[in-house]
Amino acid sequence: MATPRNHVGTADGSGQPQGGNGPGHPGKKKGRRRKKRGPVYASGQKPDARNGGKPAEALRSDSSDRGPAARTQPTSAGRPGRSGAARPAGHASRPQHHAQGHNGAHPHQGPSGQDARPGRPDARSRAEEPAPTDTLYAALDLGTNNCRLLIAQPRERGFRVVDAFSRIVRLGEGVGRSGRLGEAAMDRAVEALRICRSKLADRGVARARLIATEACRSAENGAIFLERVRSETGLSLEIVSRETEARLAVSGCASLIDPNSNGALLFDIGGGSSELVWIDLTRPAEARRRRMSDRIRTWASLPVGVVTLSERHGGELVTPEVFEAMVVEVTDMLRDFPEAEALDHAVAAGNLHMLGTSGTVTTLAGVHLGLERYDRRRVDGTWMTGDEVNLMMNTLTGMDYAARIANPCIGKERADLVLAGCAILEAIRRRWPCQRLRVADRGLREGILVEMMAEDGVWRRSPHRQNGRPS
Repeated sequence: MATPRNHVGTADGSGQPQGGNGPGHPGKKKGRRRKKRGPVYASGQKPDARNGGKPAEALRSDSSDRGPAARTQPTSAGRPGRSGAARPAGHASRPQHHAQGHNGAHPHQGPSGQDARPGRPDARSRAEEPAPTDTLYAALDLGTNNCRLLIAQPRERGFRVVDAFSRIVRLGEGVGRSGRLGEAAMDRAVEALRICRSKLADRGVARARLIATEACRSAENGAIFLERVRSETGLSLEIVSRETEARLAVSGCASLIDPNSNGALLFDIGGGSSELVWIDLTRPAEARRRRMSDRIRTWASLPVGVVTLSERHGGELVTPEVFEAMVVEVTDMLRDFPEAEALDHAVAAGNLHMLGTSGTVTTLAGVHLGLERYDRRRVDGTWMTGDEVNLMMNTLTGMDYAARIANPCIGKERADLVLAGCAILEAIRRRWPCQRLRVADRGLREGILVEMMAEDGVWRRSPHRQNGRPS
């Protein structure tokens, strides 16, 4: 088990490396064969000519990627209440269709010109005063591979992380074969969640959102496991939909999108699923609602991640033939991506870039930068050209297992999973060969924090500002 690395009081809001890979090689356990799942698209089904492959309404209507200075109507949920972790557990149990929030630009940077109109019909009925800026917020993401927590305090143009936790638990180990969460995996996750519970209580967090993703979403016993978590730790986690997961990724990474480009193809390579979102900046936004979520043209969720792919093909000994087989498997999943031809033309035009948020892409960037030790501050926001990505892909695929373990940006915890992530990325790049890639060491947790803080109105404009500018 990896030792958690906590980062307290970082001015730039940095937490820890958000790797999608973890320690050890999945055990070869026998289990019944599961029915193969296909990709989930924006419409909730394969593209249909009747809807033109447009994104699901839920992906656009319940979020607003405004800059932190936006005038949003607050809620009363963020009032200070030093009640330990019992309160965040209650707040986090809201059903996923109530997971609306007014998302902001990435909290570690300034607002990106997004505007200011409340995006929810009941916004005017909220409390009139924003949440105090000393309120602590928390976001927890229990994924297929990692358990991650961020605790943060709002600041004028974002937030400051006051505590963070990350542990690789491999909750989804073996789910692809058996369809169920294993006992050892659940034990590891509960142990990590107990630490998170203690941090929430010790910090006196006033508001939190705690989510679970693909492993709990797809496992037959996912809901039963979360009931165990509630009983043993007091934490109530919600299983979020793939639509919500894609939206939160956009919320967390919005400010890394080049505003001078035609948009971005955002990918989030997880442990059990991978989200792909086309953000189209060429489409005009509504006059007073320039939200990044309004620019989501379409998206898909692929039922494959670094854990599931490596379990099927092997992660330690990856020959060129095995790597190519992984690429082909993912390529088949991309064939029915909504509006694929339109995306082809957008990529060919040359002013659309990729934006990657996952352990795979942060590992690539760390190796590219020649880091002797992973450094989030250097990796997050890094640009890589197509040639540089090709070079790093060749470098990683040319390493044997021992060399991957020895690399300081990979290590034993990621050595058997990183090439599966590279195969997913390679499939995406072959289909849509963008010439620029931006690396994001941020994602769902940051998106959750931004949504909650903006919903509570912590970044309301001062009376001396008009339209986001000094009056």
